[in-house]
Amino acid sequence: MTSRSALTLLLCLATAHAASGADAASLWVRKVQPLFDVQCVKCHGPIEQKSGLELDTPKAVLEGGDEGRVVIPGKPEKSRLYLNLAPGSDPHMPPKKQLTDAERESVREWIAAMAVTSAEPMKKPVEPRKFGSVTEAIDAFIAEGWEQRGVKPASPIDERTWCRRVYLDLAGRIPTPTELGQFLASPPETRRSQLVDRLLASDEYAVRMRELWDVFLMGRVKRDNHEDRRKQNGWWTFLETAFHTNRPWNETVRDILVARPEKPESKGASWFLYERRNEYQAIAEAVAPVVYGTKIDCAQCHDHPLAREIKQAHYWGLVAAFNRSKNVDGGNAVAESAVGGFINFTNLKKESQPALVALLTGRTVEETRPAADQKESDDGDKYVDPAAKLRVPKFSRREAFANAATSDNPLLARAFVNRMWAALLGRGIVHPADEMNERNVPSHPELLAWLGQDFASHNHDARRFVRGVVLSRAYSLGFTAVAPEAIAGALERPLTAEQIARSWRIAAGLAATDDSLRRAVIGALPDVLPKDYNATFQQAQFLANSPALAALLNPSPSNTAARIAALPELTAKVREAFLAVQGRLPDAEETAQSSAFLNERSDKPAEGIRDLLWALMTSAEFLTAP
Repeated sequence: MTSRSALTLLLCLATAHAASGADAASLWVRKVQPLFDVQCVKCHGPIEQKSGLELDTPKAVLEGGDEGRVVIPGKPEKSRLYLNLAPGSDPHMPPKKQLTDAERESVREWIAAMAVTSAEPMKKPVEPRKFGSVTEAIDAFIAEGWEQRGVKPASPIDERTWCRRVYLDLAGRIPTPTELGQFLASPPETRRSQLVDRLLASDEYAVRMRELWDVFLMGRVKRDNHEDRRKQNGWWTFLETAFHTNRPWNETVRDILVARPEKPESKGASWFLYERRNEYQAIAEAVAPVVYGTKIDCAQCHDHPLAREIKQAHYWGLVAAFNRSKNVDGGNAVAESAVGGFINFTNLKKESQPALVALLTGRTVEETRPAADQKESDDGDKYVDPAAKLRVPKFSRREAFANAATSDNPLLARAFVNRMWAALLGRGIVHPADEMNERNVPSHPELLAWLGQDFASHNHDARRFVRGVVLSRAYSLGFTAVAPEAIAGALERPLTAEQIARSWRIAAGLAATDDSLRRAVIGALPDVLPKDYNATFQQAQFLANSPALAALLNPSPSNTAARIAALPELTAKVREAFLAVQGRLPDAEETAQSSAFLNERSDKPAEGIRDLLWALMTSAEFLTAP
């Protein structure tokens, strides 16, 4: 490539995030990349490159193939990539198939948006920007993104709605009427920060974080006995303690990977490995999103077909990191041998390669591999204490991996901040939140880089990060129809089963915790941060006929149903029902319709109140984050 063409390529890439280029980047993510993944990448991607052409990244497209450039930025009518999509073109792409007019238009629109807007040389990389707080950084980067995209953010939500949102996210439930009243009565200039600090220090916050990370790390329990075993073997306590004491996240992850509790706060950490019952590939596939931020499942039989940085060697290296481990019967201990576990894998060329413990960061765990004809002996001198009940190898492969994965690994920090961002705002800066790789570009690259670096440099302080997010302007915005990657407004977030169960009880005027109700709701509504949410018939049946919900709405001393029934006027009953369940006053239409509904059931007033509360507690407004 000549220096002039190299400069042109660099300029094209540089403008991908400038004012017009931001449109090109968005078009690539939303329209072109999904199209090419289905129609083009099999023959023009990381695994195979016909005619030397790769179409899996904008950079690869701009570089062209054996016959030169296929795209002229800003000129689709002169770009072979676009021209070859037309009916009757020769050559025609894709072979034996004609793209629709809408698909061709997406490619044309993308190429047109790639116009170079400046001929100036690229500026030297700038030093990371300094901000006074996480909130300040988020506000600055997000506002700059709005300006670049030409997007107007949604209006901010009111104080009632914000209070409800933050209680759901940090305490896992809606606020009680008393808590909401206390918040609204607090000084406006400090009420939000004071509430956030109080919630972050609470036991409820630790439980809420445990609920999320139990699912992120382990998946939903399939049966009650699985949940009971997680509790009985200390896994839940381990996670709750980590968040309650604000342990550095890298230390928490290291305990999970090493699985040899040596301190009281580490007890229960080994359940992460133990529950997977010596299934080393399952362990590797569970570890990758935690330490790398991305799944690696697709690299089992070959290099990842889409994310070129993920190699088959990374998959089998991660398997090798744990394949000396073995569960010890009668508890949750995971032993580790000092020998063995040297495996090979076969690539697509039928070549056998040794599985080295190689990380996505480029680091490799150094280890002496025995010769093919050498037989290893599992001698006591290979262990720290040969007489110990659970012997620890002097060289522990999984501990060496754990050390490498939790120190000097920027992916670990980015994985945490991106996953928590998704939990708090409904979508990660990289989406999907557990596929943080080349295929899924960040919506705000500089923000993600800053947050990851800041999180790591502040001792992986989860509480500090969460505080910064929930006090940011982005977190306080109302709903919007603008493209979700712009982060210009709130996204619809279905509540988790635990949030629903607690909030139902608060709305019913009862104490928040009830284990049987929680289990019933989890059984019907198990999803946590689903990539695509689709309600099922079974879920609708549960919401319409749940005996667990019915039990909450039977009038009993001091509960919401009894309190509302004692009010003399229909409008007062409607007002109190909305305040108790939705945390707001009804509008005129809601008041009229609800009053008419209660009036129609005046012969059975208790049933009328029950049905009104039921309707409000199973409404879309109640079942999604405000």
